[in-house]
Amino acid sequence: MSGLTEAFSGTYAAEDVVMLLKPADIAPTPVAEKERLIQSGVKHYSEMLSAEAVPDARYMQLYHDALARNAGRLKNDIATLAQKIAARPQTQAQCVIISLARAGTPIGVLVKRALERLGVTAFHYTVSIIRGRGIDLNALRAITARHGTASAIFLDGWTGKGAISRELETSLAQSDLGFAPFLAVVADPAGTASLAATTDDYVIPSGLLNGIVSGLISRTVLTDTLVGPNDFHACLFQQDQAPYDLTHHFLEAVEGADTVAVSVPWSPEAAKMAAATKDRILRHLADTYQVTDINRIKPGIAEATRATLRRLPERVLVRDLDDPETQHLRHLAEKDGVPVMERDLGGYRAVTIIRNIKGEQE
Repeated sequence: MSGLTEAFSGTYAAEDVVMLLKPADIAPTPVAEKERLIQSGVKHYSEMLSAEAVPDARYMQLYHDALARNAGRLKNDIATLAQKIAARPQTQAQCVIISLARAGTPIGVLVKRALERLGVTAFHYTVSIIRGRGIDLNALRAITARHGTASAIFLDGWTGKGAISRELETSLAQSDLGFAPFLAVVADPAGTASLAATTDDYVIPSGLLNGIVSGLISRTVLTDTLVGPNDFHACLFQQDQAPYDLTHHFLEAVEGADTVAVSVPWSPEAAKMAAATKDRILRHLADTYQVTDINRIKPGIAEATRATLRRLPERVLVRDLDDPETQHLRHLAEKDGVPVMERDLGGYRAVTIIRNIKGEQE
């Protein structure tokens, strides 16, 4: 499965992205059972998937509202990011975009198109990276065989705590492939990216949905039974949700929007300030809510949303209860009886804290 000829594109156009993933049949694990297995250490989160329900009508309306509100802002940030990438000597003429499945994929498609409009020859691949398990080296070997490593960048939608930034650095340092851990994102509130358009924590609309805005692919999975020594990391191709697929609608909405320039500009200095604020806020939240496992704290709108959709949240914290950017989170939380509280979150607009299942058992 390690050859590019066996790759697929989900429901994306083949010219937009090649997904170096292995589609597989993956039985769902109930959310509560998954949480128990993760927190007890019996299984790693990457060994299980929970079924992804199609959101209710109210949540979908909140998604469309966010898309209408922020498509122009995202278009501007994509253009800014593409211009910064094209200004680098390593990626002036050619850029191999390696987006991190799955949040990076829709952003990677938009960046690829923006680079091509700037005259850069761009290639786009999606690969799996898993916190605590590393990046898919078989996928990277396939890319290296075709393109080398000099013009490659890694790309994601946003940073949360910076865990993926650290995982990328660790994985590549332990490999002999020669990739630089250069991570570009749209929004970098954690201050851990190599390059970004903004440090602002705002709603990137694709971050509000799961597979139905990401080519109908699931989060990636890594188990010995599914992934052999020469295979790519696995995913579930959720073709049963095809009637609800908004993958192309999202791309068209962003590219068709009027550009809006409202983001807080990113710079290395701004990133350092954001990182310092992040560390302060995480320490404060850990102390306030007696969280000993930092993985239970999910900061940033997108990470807070995904944790609320896929995990068992204990509470949702927002910087401003009336903020339009967090109304979808309030809807999710209130629907499930999860308390929503207004707190100082520094550079973050929202944080979800995962319920401590292990503590309840003790």
